[in-house]
Amino acid sequence: MARRPEHAHADAPEDASSGYALALHGGAGTLRRDSIDVAQAARFHGGLRRALAAGRAILGEGGRALDAVTAAVVALEDDPLFNAGHGAVYTSAGTHEMDAAVMDGRDCRAGAIAGICGPRNPILAARAVMEHSPHILLAGEGALVFCRSQHLVMVDAEYFHTSTRWQALQETLARQASGLAEDDEARRHGTVGAVARDRNGDVAAATSTGGTTGKLPGRIGDSPLIGAGTYADNSSCAVSATGHGEFFIRFAVAHEIAARVRLCGEPLASAARGVVEDLGHLGGSGGVVAVGRDGSLALPFNCTGMYRGYVKSDGIPYTAIYDEAYQTA
Repeated sequence: MARRPEHAHADAPEDASSGYALALHGGAGTLRRDSIDVAQAARFHGGLRRALAAGRAILGEGGRALDAVTAAVVALEDDPLFNAGHGAVYTSAGTHEMDAAVMDGRDCRAGAIAGICGPRNPILAARAVMEHSPHILLAGEGALVFCRSQHLVMVDAEYFHTSTRWQALQETLARQASGLAEDDEARRHGTVGAVARDRNGDVAAATSTGGTTGKLPGRIGDSPLIGAGTYADNSSCAVSATGHGEFFIRFAVAHEIAARVRLCGEPLASAARGVVEDLGHLGGSGGVVAVGRDGSLALPFNCTGMYRGYVKSDGIPYTAIYDEAYQTA
């Protein structure tokens, strides 16, 4: 499976009549260029490609955007390289608290979970909330009771442990004890997400995260908040965000992008880039992946880099980590 070289430009917009498009991210604020070697980069590209393949298998057979973004995010949650599911970071108390959301652009139905540890795949818990409850967002113990009632695969906390995330917590706690600010974007934020347009012209978004390393127990970020980190509406676009969640919440980033497209008639690439740039001016770092109802894609970020990739109807997956030129398709 091919990946686009870091210096290459993106493809032309998709034919809106019959094409599909899928874009995903594995977190923004990546490893610094001087700290990532070829083998590390290859592992991240491989994880992104596996997630793209999971979504492509559904879209290529005429399947729904909602199923494709769910499958892509499950693949990322199962990969310990990414801050979601198996690779989730630790809170300051040394625990895991995961958030996730999914939204269907056909009727703007949505489901989300927040602050839970138990379901192997938090995104499946969010989808169960959407499809099998009268609610949108469930949190804490009540969410876990619901997940068990839906017969989701539940695992012990040990399943989510990774030595890399534990070491990151120790480094963060040491800096906090010394009164030093966090200097590593990769520890400050990391999220996975996917957006898709299927052959029927429907869009969907899904987002999942372990939050931020060393966060206070009970902290909820933007990922499970509809309109902040996740949004989908067939009349405009689908958006999944990653970054400094408090800023994405304050400025309703995902909905702001959709509103510029729907109400102002702004092209998706311009709307997404403008919102992400405005966020940066206000002190918020991160990025988004977005797909328009016409199949166009936008993948802008305002920080060091963003693990990201996309695939369209030609079936060829492209992935990148840095390269600011690679932000639309």
